[in-house]
Amino acid sequence: LFMLGFFKYSGFIVENINAVIGGKIEYEGLPLPVGISFYTFQILSYVIAVYKGEVKAQKNIVAFGAYISMFPQLIAGPIVQYSDIEKQLTSRTVTIEKFYDGIIYFIRGLGKKVLFANTIGAVYTQVTAGDIASLSVVTSWVAVICYTLQIYFDFSGYSDMAVGLGKMMGFEFVQNFNYPYKAKSIKDFWSRWHISLSSWFRDYVYIPLGGNRKGNIRTIINILIVWSLTGMWHGAAWNFVLWGVYYGVLLIFEKYVYSKVQKKLPAIVSILVTFIIVIIGWVFFFSNSFGESVNYLGAMFGANGIGFDNTGLFLLLNNL
Repeated sequence: LFMLGFFKYSGFIVENINAVIGGKIEYEGLPLPVGISFYTFQILSYVIAVYKGEVKAQKNIVAFGAYISMFPQLIAGPIVQYSDIEKQLTSRTVTIEKFYDGIIYFIRGLGKKVLFANTIGAVYTQVTAGDIASLSVVTSWVAVICYTLQIYFDFSGYSDMAVGLGKMMGFEFVQNFNYPYKAKSIKDFWSRWHISLSSWFRDYVYIPLGGNRKGNIRTIINILIVWSLTGMWHGAAWNFVLWGVYYGVLLIFEKYVYSKVQKKLPAIVSILVTFIIVIIGWVFFFSNSFGESVNYLGAMFGANGIGFDNTGLFLLLNNL
């Protein structure tokens, strides 16, 4: 964790110290090792599992090295917990059927990335390259919906390719996505989106903190801690922390207030409400600052005075 913190968060910490005390501490930005967040969490899952006696220490350096540096999912997930793959490291089979399934997974993932993510993402990139204050309601909504689809097809595409490559070599990795935009609640969404990360924080942070076993106040605190850390895991900036807290607050609200109402809603309404909440969340995720996210949300709801629509969107789409 120190290594992850040093490379990923040292600049962020220095910047905030300077902001708070008005200091001028100088630092040089460090190049971030590719995939460090993913393989750090994988190593932690091994260390913790051995410490808790859930698995035996791996004495075979080749098998251990294969787990740590397994290239299919090393830099983009899914996060493979050691207990899920322990036996496969020394005993697995490669069959024609499994190899064929792996090819299908890989092609599907590659298609998601190249055909959908890159194409849809071009709209978001073009819109956000300009002045946010000049965006109409329709343009801003179209852009954030494109980002919503882009990040799903991009990330789930990588995960499918990783699962496919694993199958070709006889490994079975966990599925990382399960149609998340069909979720009927925020809790349901996070049981479908980046499943390996949600499971990791549940197993190694939320449950050890006490989960929901120590009363409502402690449960709320635990949820906020977990989601603040989840936001920080995604990037060293306050907008990621805000994004994590956003979901923490929503899950608390859903758990103690909204769940009773949600059960009475038609499924399509629950899906639509959840989808809109997720879309708003992505604004915090892709913005460079809190102020920028507020400005973009203002554009989405007509606060910048541009109006509902203008011709800029149609010109943009025609030029793509």
